[in-house]
Amino acid sequence: MTDSTVTGGDASTRAIALGADAGRPGKRGPKNWRPLLLLVPAFVIVSLFFLAPLIDVLIRSLTDPKPGVQNYQWLFTTPANQAVVLRTFGTAILVTFVCLLLAYPYAYLMTIVSDRTRNLLQLFIMMPLWTSILVRTLAWMVLLQDTGPINGLLAAWFGIGPIPLIRTTFGVALGMSQVLLPFMVLPLYSSMAKIDKRLLPAASNLGANPVTAFFTVYLPLSKPGIFSGGVTVFILGLGFYIIPALLGSSKEIMISALIQQQISVFLLWGQGTALGIFLLVCTILILVVVSRFNKNGSLFPGVDR
Repeated sequence: MTDSTVTGGDASTRAIALGADAGRPGKRGPKNWRPLLLLVPAFVIVSLFFLAPLIDVLIRSLTDPKPGVQNYQWLFTTPANQAVVLRTFGTAILVTFVCLLLAYPYAYLMTIVSDRTRNLLQLFIMMPLWTSILVRTLAWMVLLQDTGPINGLLAAWFGIGPIPLIRTTFGVALGMSQVLLPFMVLPLYSSMAKIDKRLLPAASNLGANPVTAFFTVYLPLSKPGIFSGGVTVFILGLGFYIIPALLGSSKEIMISALIQQQISVFLLWGQGTALGIFLLVCTILILVVVSRFNKNGSLFPGVDR
């Protein structure tokens, strides 16, 4: 009887000790790493199709035709390259502002109309995405040429023309704006749809005129959509190739066309890959800088923090 009592006491003591150890925050049980195995296929795919080519491009930019940073020196010290970089960023900024000016009232209209009309407006803005960029660019070439319909109407109605619309920055910006407009409208609409429609009437009842109410109430609340759409359009505009190549000229060449020229025409892989790495670094820096200013919203359309 005594032995059983002692044994029971020892078992109770051990149970209490184990419970106390389990309750201590410093000691935890073994981790289960099996759920992390689900990430292995995604990691392999990203490594093969993104990281490996990116590392290869970086290595080529530093080793072709010989090891060193001469490709980056060529990039930053050649006046022609500096002009191309400035033209690329300037065109992307211009296209971003044009898309914002056109998309903002369109997105606002989508928030105040009926559901049936809203679906129709969404169809209009999504329909161009179902058509090839090359086909749309060729259509702009027909419209903007000196003997095209636009110059024909200007000559018939106003006696003006022909105005050089193609092979100019205007033609490139027009074609890019038409392609990138949906990427500005959709984030703006996603942001505006969350704004309470009673705020503007409330501001008017408090004495604010419509313009003041818009700039002090509505516009600040729509900033997440402006940031998301602006960043998306600007970054996509930096990498455009087909539209500047077909609607522009050698005077309107952008970074993407310069990369194609260095690699495909001159077979200078080092200089072409250096341009690609430069464009990637600029894109990452833009995302970092804009994220510092956009603290209340996401940079990516449809993704909330």
